[in-house]
Amino acid sequence: MSTAAVDRVRARQRELAVPESFEWIAETTPALRAAIEDSGLVVHEHPLMVLDPGAPVPAVDEVPGGPSVRVLGPDDPALASALVVPYLAFSEPGTGLGSAGLTELAAAVRAQAGDGAVERVVARIEAGLTSVAAAVDGGTALCAGQHQPVGSVSEIVGVGTLPAARRRGLGLAVTVTLVADARAREVETVFLSAGDDDVARIYARLGFRRVATALIAEPPE
Repeated sequence: MSTAAVDRVRARQRELAVPESFEWIAETTPALRAAIEDSGLVVHEHPLMVLDPGAPVPAVDEVPGGPSVRVLGPDDPALASALVVPYLAFSEPGTGLGSAGLTELAAAVRAQAGDGAVERVVARIEAGLTSVAAAVDGGTALCAGQHQPVGSVSEIVGVGTLPAARRRGLGLAVTVTLVADARAREVETVFLSAGDDDVARIYARLGFRRVATALIAEPPE
């Protein structure tokens, strides 16, 4: 693909009011990166990982009185916070403790109210297209993620922990719950893109192995 072709796609994305972004696998289309960067987009690299089919799913060890880790139904009151918390997580990348906590989460949930996001995910849950898991404490999701099954394949996406609640194993517990749910749905191939190498090492503990590099291109901030 040429830079001119990338520019045409970006123009069409703007017409449709969708994000100007591209996702592809570096090893299968190595020449695309130069055209993308020449168009002015910034390329981010993420380890692409696949779960070993024979990897056992570990049990989730819940601390008495601590968060409950579960798959959320379409009418679960924690669903709204489960959809917001990953955005707060990704706004403070990394695995260390961050500043955003319950106050910021509550404000973000209020800001999201009425925008249709919850209703869209509810429809996908009911259609079997999305599964949401979360670590819930006091009715609020401190960590959440999703998997998107299509036939025998599912991608785990958007696993993020409230920055002030990190270093408690919540992301790992949510991922385990998503993997268990995917296997219960007879999914054979589970894959994900890790945020960075540190996060990839966490997923490797569950039996995920790196198979390629996912590239995501977006406009500069």
